Amino acid sequence: MTATQIAYLTFGGVILLALIFDLGLLSKKNKAISIKTAGKQTLFWVGLSFVFAIFLWFEQTPNVSLKYLTAYLMEWSLSIDNIFVFILIFSFFKVSETDAGRALLIGILLAIVFRILFIALGIELINRFHWLLYIFGAFLVYTGIKLFAKNEEESEFNPNDSKIYKGFTKLFRLTEIDPNGRYYVKNNGKVFFTKLAVVVVMLAATDIVFALDSIPTVVSIVRDDPRIPFSESDILVIYSSNIFAVLGLRSLFFLLKGAVNKFSYLQQGIAVVLVFIGVKMLIEFFHIKIPITISLSVIVLCLGISIAYSMYRAKHAPVQEIPIEDENES
Repeated sequence: MTATQIAYLTFGGVILLALIFDLGLLSKKNKAISIKTAGKQTLFWVGLSFVFAIFLWFEQTPNVSLKYLTAYLMEWSLSIDNIFVFILIFSFFKVSETDAGRALLIGILLAIVFRILFIALGIELINRFHWLLYIFGAFLVYTGIKLFAKNEEESEFNPNDSKIYKGFTKLFRLTEIDPNGRYYVKNNGKVFFTKLAVVVVMLAATDIVFALDSIPTVVSIVRDDPRIPFSESDILVIYSSNIFAVLGLRSLFFLLKGAVNKFSYLQQGIAVVLVFIGVKMLIEFFHIKIPITISLSVIVLCLGISIAYSMYRAKHAPVQEIPIEDENES
């Protein structure tokens, strides 16, 4: 058995045991998840991800470990941006605290299945047509510039205007009754889907949209030469970094849902990173390679500065005073 096969088996075993531990001990069905519990779960998933990086350092090579760590941090940062959209979806459909945990879990597990399929398809296409990486690079530069220039109003996501929501309502019968943990109900022999089912579908679909940015980004991070097919260790890094980041979404959701406004400049930090990764992909055409250590440093620096500045601005934001009407005025 090769070192990469051992790493795959270890990764699969760790994920399975972690899910059992998370769902069995850290979460309870139909119970609201507190910020304290969410904090423990977040530390659990982040800590586990870093332990896997240490495992790769010794089982594979230090370079593979650094690739994984860089890819994971990139995916994790994109996940934070993803969570803000999740919060809007849950708020729009008025999902109760007790239903939110399970709905998130099912949505995230569906997202993982779709990501695995997209990653497999992306790897096969790039192995056959390496020039696709340059198209992805240009796409990331364009996306990064567009994201950086977005104002607050343009960034708002309205689930009611979503094509996924409109398509779901046209194809299936919906009911307005309180779900109480149910995804469908039967009435007069007909099946009606609850708003909880709509939420799960929208969560998975939203993550797929975000994957259009994240997967090319991670591919660029781990790929040493676009003309050489992916190695087994590269594929391991792509899958593991994606899955670890996505599995941590549920705990991050409950941890950050009350702090949306404190990260208002995070999208600018992510935008700069996307432009950097896009440029990195494009200049590889001229055989210019940027070391993984520089990529890791840029990601940490951009995200760290954007989060710190966001928190600083949120703390020092001027308090809006409510005008008091003068009693003497007629």
